[in-house]
Amino acid sequence: MVKINLLAGQKKKTKPVPAFVWSGAALLALAVVVTFYSNYFMKGKIDSLALQKSRNENTIVLLRSKIQEVKKYERLIKKFKERKRIIEDLRRNQAVPVMVLDEISARLTEGVWLSGLNIMRNDIRMSGFGFTNDNVVAFVQNLKGSSLFTDVYLEGTSKAASEGAGVYRFSLTMKVRGEENGTGKGKEKGKGKA
Repeated sequence: MVKINLLAGQKKKTKPVPAFVWSGAALLALAVVVTFYSNYFMKGKIDSLALQKSRNENTIVLLRSKIQEVKKYERLIKKFKERKRIIEDLRRNQAVPVMVLDEISARLTEGVWLSGLNIMRNDIRMSGFGFTNDNVVAFVQNLKGSSLFTDVYLEGTSKAASEGAGVYRFSLTMKVRGEENGTGKGKEKGKGKA
């Protein structure tokens, strides 16, 4: 038996695509577009941040070199201040022996002469001779009255024979007042008496 298809000439009606397929395809297309845009946007952001990081690293390197220069200048300034302080101390210390000798000369009494004088910073050790013990005591009292000296202490006197004449040998210690204690006054006073 032979079968004949009488409907062969008719085309089959195509079923319409369901709406969920169209909406799924649209969502898929939208997701692809959003993904590509996000990827592009994030890549741009990453590139921008990488460029900013590179600039910041260069700035850090530059600032570190500036910090090193500042530290170098600070060391130089510190050395300069130290040298300046040393020079000022030397100048101040140069004036002290002159002031001391000037003041001692102004306070020296008749009948007293010095045989030794040692100035070590602010400490002074002095030795000498006097014709009488009273001459030595008067000299010590004059030194105590000076505004330049402090802690004047007569260590002792002893009778000594010097070239046939009886004289008294003495030794004393004292201190030079510092700037805050009146060296400036002593300087002016000493200069005025010379």
